Amino acid sequence: MIENRDRLVTTDARDTALSCIEAGIEAGHPRRVVRDALSLEGDTLRIADAAYDLTRYDEVVVIGGGNAAAHVAAALEEVLENRIDRGVVVTDDPAETDRVTVNEGDHPVPSERAVEGTREVLAAADAADERTLVLAAITGGGSALMPAPAGDVSLEDLQTTTNALLESGADIHEINAVRKHCSALKGGQLARRAAPATVVSLILSDVVGNDLSVIASGPMAPDESTFADALAVLERYEIEVPAAVSDRLEAGGAGEYPETPGPDDPAFETVSNHIVADGMTVLEAARDVAAERGYETLVLSSRIRGEARDAATMHVAVAEEMVATETPISPPAVILSGGETTVTVIGDGEGGPNQEFATSAALELEDRITVAAVDTDGIDGATDAAGALVDATTVEDRETARAALATNDVYPYLDERDGLIVTGPSGTNLNDLRVLVVD
Repeated sequence: MIENRDRLVTTDARDTALSCIEAGIEAGHPRRVVRDALSLEGDTLRIADAAYDLTRYDEVVVIGGGNAAAHVAAALEEVLENRIDRGVVVTDDPAETDRVTVNEGDHPVPSERAVEGTREVLAAADAADERTLVLAAITGGGSALMPAPAGDVSLEDLQTTTNALLESGADIHEINAVRKHCSALKGGQLARRAAPATVVSLILSDVVGNDLSVIASGPMAPDESTFADALAVLERYEIEVPAAVSDRLEAGGAGEYPETPGPDDPAFETVSNHIVADGMTVLEAARDVAAERGYETLVLSSRIRGEARDAATMHVAVAEEMVATETPISPPAVILSGGETTVTVIGDGEGGPNQEFATSAALELEDRITVAAVDTDGIDGATDAAGALVDATTVEDRETARAALATNDVYPYLDERDGLIVTGPSGTNLNDLRVLVVD
């Protein structure tokens, strides 16, 4: 899975860190989690505790989007085979399918081809009726990969707004509050388009706390955010957006556009949402690998958030305590965490939250501590690296490392030191995974 693994593994600790990373990503692959969550017994489709009699439906349709959507569609075809009549998903990580059309888009900034692909998703939802069973593949990355500009908002407006939000330091809840109110699909609006069909969403969560309204901007989930909330985000972070966006949000706040559908909307009467994998799926698999190798393990949290550099300082402090006092557990030990950190961008360099986490950690590391941090979708920020692997040998000149952080230009810094972890698109998206090995 890790394309440059041989170059990265120079110690047993590095090998352990990368093995934990690989196990976590593999555990969250749609083919595994969908197979575990779904079963077909005669004409009955079982998903978790729910059962669906397929004889009640004239057709079964797959729609959706996100980094892992095509792999979910492929897994559904493996389970249901010719029971699936048609479908369309939008993704940046295509997979081979027989009955579901896979349209390619771009992430994390929406593109024209994603807009075209999303139109087909909306058309498929519009064509559904009360005799249709809609299986919705909703995964991380769906916000960017299913753009449906609303009203006078253009794709360029969405791109500019998305970039500004990503660079502002706003968290995913705040980012999505804005994106939902510039969209014809997000914030439960896809469910409204599919009604009165029976909708079953299979969700791979990349959101801290698994808030259904936030994952892929909640296309099949009720939304309680408002136009006023979206305006407050822009004000809070002093974000300048195109006039079409600000005009739409202000008009919506004045009641000129309907709000996204809330919990009492009738569109959700025939919708059920199932989270089939999340950050804990990844952490548990990584923990098992560390334990098999003889390490004590500590899962800090699947909900780490905030600035990547601050999170790095906290993680290293826990590892240092283990070295100094064998608290809270004794080395050899592996510390694990998930969640999603952010970066407030002030420079114009290359990098991502996990690369900044690793670089910041490397500035503090003692000889016995090794750190790996990746985004499980294989794309950290807008780079071709999933994240980074560092230890006490990574930083020789502290001023150079600090300068890279100050300009948000850690990608070339890590690349020069063989610190980048490269996986390519992983087939899943379940948030970040961080591994600290304390020997």
